[in-house]
Amino acid sequence: MEKAVFGGGCFWCTEAVFKMLKGVHKVVPGYSGGTREDATYERVSSGKTGHAEATLVEFDPKEVKYRDLLTVFFASHDPTTLNRQGNDVGPQYRSVIFYTTFKQKAEAEKFIKEIEGAVTELVPFTEFFEAENYHRDYFESHKDAPYCQIVINPKLDKVQKEFANLLKQTS
Repeated sequence: MEKAVFGGGCFWCTEAVFKMLKGVHKVVPGYSGGTREDATYERVSSGKTGHAEATLVEFDPKEVKYRDLLTVFFASHDPTTLNRQGNDVGPQYRSVIFYTTFKQKAEAEKFIKEIEGAVTELVPFTEFFEAENYHRDYFESHKDAPYCQIVINPKLDKVQKEFANLLKQTS
């Protein structure tokens, strides 16, 4: 198993997107990239901790390539908007990749260069703080909530249409 850590706006969205992919065995919302060791939703939401809402993805590289994870990551958020995704505004919603290996760094650098106007940060992974329990599986638990209907569902629909070959088989 390998780990990848992505920040693409609200972690409710990125968690739901990555959970759909084959080869992904664990997805955890949390916080990364900041200086505070006591990261909580309340503190990170202030925009003053340096942390981004992030999603830790454990995947089997024999089942899904890191490049495929990058493809889905960039297709499911706007990597050209600084510190903002839709109505979510602040540095905690920035586009960022926390690479865990030099191979990931090289692949992400190449990918970012291919996107005109990309502002996605690429930084080494240091620590990850798991989000509070009420953030985990948020989409699964709140599918009828307006945020899920308006923001998350269109991202999931896009991934399902554009990346059907990467999705887990459902029975």
